[in-house]
Amino acid sequence: MKRTLIALALGALAVAGWPTTPSIAQETKMARGTVTAIAPDSVTVKVGTQDMKFGVDSKTRVEATGAGTAARQAQAAGQPGAKLSDVVKVGQAVAVSYTEMGGSLHASSIRAIASVGAAGGGVVPDTKTANGTVKSVAATTMTIEGSSGAGATFTQTFTIDGSTKVVGRGAGTASAAAGGKTAVTDLVGTGDRVSVSYHTTGNTLHAAEIRVTSKAGPK
Repeated sequence: MKRTLIALALGALAVAGWPTTPSIAQETKMARGTVTAIAPDSVTVKVGTQDMKFGVDSKTRVEATGAGTAARQAQAAGQPGAKLSDVVKVGQAVAVSYTEMGGSLHASSIRAIASVGAAGGGVVPDTKTANGTVKSVAATTMTIEGSSGAGATFTQTFTIDGSTKVVGRGAGTASAAAGGKTAVTDLVGTGDRVSVSYHTTGNTLHAAEIRVTSKAGPK
């Protein structure tokens, strides 16, 4: 079955469009675990031996099998979107990307996964997100630039390899048409707006995921 990306909206789920995000790098962590409770504005996940409660809101993205179908059925019934509990189930293994805000944990994305692993999951630290405009892109590297607030700007170069995931409108179709061997340059171009999830190894920034939030206009 097809896995679909949707966004949370006012306690319900709606099909995601092109999100608008500031171009500020911020620290993000990834927790893998099993869902133990679901509420309209939160999800609780057992990560290893501890329960972690994540707040969800209109900025939270959810990726799961059947999510698009659930959203369409809810809209056909006159509802704004599917409930979180219609897409994510108690006992399901998930990977939650989150940030800490004022002592609370906010889920930026919730993704259904096959398994949390033998240890019952865990937290992967030091994953960060940078939002900006693609300055250049090649098979193994990509450079973005943007504003970090108060008039300051930044330029970051990321390494790309076979583990880098590219998400965006038409990316899945292009990849399937190419037998899963699509080059990043076929999906990401100069001038595109992107959100890059990355981690640091020494002095190298490795792109784990490149999410195209809007495509550049015609040249």
